[in-house]
Amino acid sequence: MTKERKTLYERLTKRYLLIIHREENLKEEVTINFTFAKLIVFLAVIFGILLIFSTLVSEGIRAAVARKDDALTIDRQIVRLAMHVDSLEIALQQRDRYIEEVRTMINGGKPLVLEEPKQAATNQADKKSPTTVDTEMNPVDVAFRKDFEVGSENVKVNYNKEDLKNMMFFPPLQGMVLKKYDYAKKHYGVDVVAQKNEPIKSAADGTVILSSWTQDSGYVIAIQHHSNLISFYKHNSVLLKKVGEDVRAGDIIAIIGNSGELTDGPHLHFELWNNGVPINPEDFIPF
Repeated sequence: MTKERKTLYERLTKRYLLIIHREENLKEEVTINFTFAKLIVFLAVIFGILLIFSTLVSEGIRAAVARKDDALTIDRQIVRLAMHVDSLEIALQQRDRYIEEVRTMINGGKPLVLEEPKQAATNQADKKSPTTVDTEMNPVDVAFRKDFEVGSENVKVNYNKEDLKNMMFFPPLQGMVLKKYDYAKKHYGVDVVAQKNEPIKSAADGTVILSSWTQDSGYVIAIQHHSNLISFYKHNSVLLKKVGEDVRAGDIIAIIGNSGELTDGPHLHFELWNNGVPINPEDFIPF
């Protein structure tokens, strides 16, 4: 006799009865009717629920980690900004101390009282040009300018040329030297005459430390260079650089002019100061 083979449908839909008895007295406790089809469906539903639950949990963990990373990033940015603000504050304090030291050095070591010459500023207000860089002056700038313009009774004539022999200088202006350096007559620079509207150029690489109006010398710009060297460019008609800007040798920083009271025609008054000592620019620069 040939055994009849069952189809897959018949196998899945065939009903079974699961009976669970107690061991002590064989009392029937649970009776379950099932088919393989129902069992497969049940297991698939359980698997789907577990899959959804695990996905939600993993997404929640990822979101929490992302929020934590964002919070850490924000904290780092706040710390970075705070450090940047602190460094700027320190830099400003160092600049103020440096200006004070230079002022004291040029003034022969005597302390200065920072007072704003209100009357002088008022009298010169109408002489300013709208094309200049700085239009407001504070007491520190006024005192700083005055120290370098007036000069000092106690400066030394000698200086160490070894500090400057390796520096490469650029002529700030090509022209004729009308008045030479004369320490005895307190003329601490050279007066160079050139054509109208000629550009004034930086003599060396450096940083602008003064760019403003002065009563005696008009529009003045000063640049701090290496080896404690400072260059001054006076009587300009226009200033093209602001305080704090870095310049390269040969960069145009101003336009020749005739500003200020201590002038008798368009020219550039150019000075070099090394360690608080005025030096003859013609020793280093061919005009």
